Amino acid sequence: MKVKIALLLSLSVLGILSGCKSAPQQVKDYTRQLPPGQFALRKITDPAQIPDFTLASFNVKDLRQAVANSLNYLKKPSSQKFYPSNGISHSHAVASLQKFAQLLDSGLIGLSLNSAIKDNFDVYISVGCDDMGTVLFTGYYTPILDGSTTRTEKYKYPLYKQPADLVKAPDGKILGQRLANGEINPQYPSRETIERTNMLKGQEIVWLADQFEAYIATIQGSAQIRLPDGSLMGIGYAANNGWDYKPIAEAMISDGAITRAQLSLASMIQYFKQNPDKVSKYTNINPRYVFFQNESGPPRGSINEPVLPMRSIATDKSIFPRAALTFFSTKLPTEKGGMITQELYDGFALDQDTGGAIRAPGRCDVYIGIGDTAGKLAGQTYQEGKLYYLFLKDYTSPPAQQN
Repeated sequence: MKVKIALLLSLSVLGILSGCKSAPQQVKDYTRQLPPGQFALRKITDPAQIPDFTLASFNVKDLRQAVANSLNYLKKPSSQKFYPSNGISHSHAVASLQKFAQLLDSGLIGLSLNSAIKDNFDVYISVGCDDMGTVLFTGYYTPILDGSTTRTEKYKYPLYKQPADLVKAPDGKILGQRLANGEINPQYPSRETIERTNMLKGQEIVWLADQFEAYIATIQGSAQIRLPDGSLMGIGYAANNGWDYKPIAEAMISDGAITRAQLSLASMIQYFKQNPDKVSKYTNINPRYVFFQNESGPPRGSINEPVLPMRSIATDKSIFPRAALTFFSTKLPTEKGGMITQELYDGFALDQDTGGAIRAPGRCDVYIGIGDTAGKLAGQTYQEGKLYYLFLKDYTSPPAQQN
């Protein structure tokens, strides 16, 4: 799962909607929900409003693999229950990705690929936060943290497996906690209760050396753990406790722990290293808790397929079509000579992930990669832009099979 940090903390980690230096000047409600019955996507019927895909069509690195990952997900029977989505059938989504894969396999790039896309695909735009297509793009990444599979004096802050008493619906929605008498408490315990009571003792998956880093892991939803022998252990999202995500940064600013001008992951880490007794005070503001599972290979998204840097995005999966082909246009940070600058970016990506703070058509998270550099760039990703979805033109669903 992608939940979402670094030099300037990304919105997906801290939930800041205003006040960041890199934030749009006009404050908008990027979390605005869709009106009842409205789709998150609107088909573009005016050719003049269809974006130019040329620049993105010159950059197809890893794109074919990302398409293959989405097709692998859509082969699974369980994927069919999430369709139709926005009027798009499951078979339509599959056919669209298969056609795009054919275009890539044919070797088309640049202007020729741009033309082929416009000839073969309808373009849909996210209605965004204002019904005019405005989407806030933030970034997320996979941190590398020091830890151990056994508890020691150094490694004493646990991350937990999915507990046996957590009750989930078939679609993954958290239904609550199964009690000893078989009844279901509709609210699973909060982060504060989980950590204070040690109620999940024996279900630890790994211990970390730093309490705030353990918090970061439960926000990001996945991590690479550097074990004492130097090897890496992957952990990925398994479930959450059903609580809504709440930010901690505003409380820290309000208390004077850090200033808004100082707001960065580095300043927060420094503060908590100097004030370790304050970690729980602030992290317990956020009642949401993520549970983990062992994960071999690359990090995976919520569709249980690998996420690739710049080729995987996280959206609200209750309103957007899973695994679909997207195109987005915004500004993203680039590091050159030790300096980070914001540059225009057009690119194709697959909708393969979701996140605790991604709950509206006006929000999208871009997967940046693994490690500190990715974290630094993810933390400075905070820009408005446009998000589009591409589906095959003139598609007719195949006839139902006869028994």
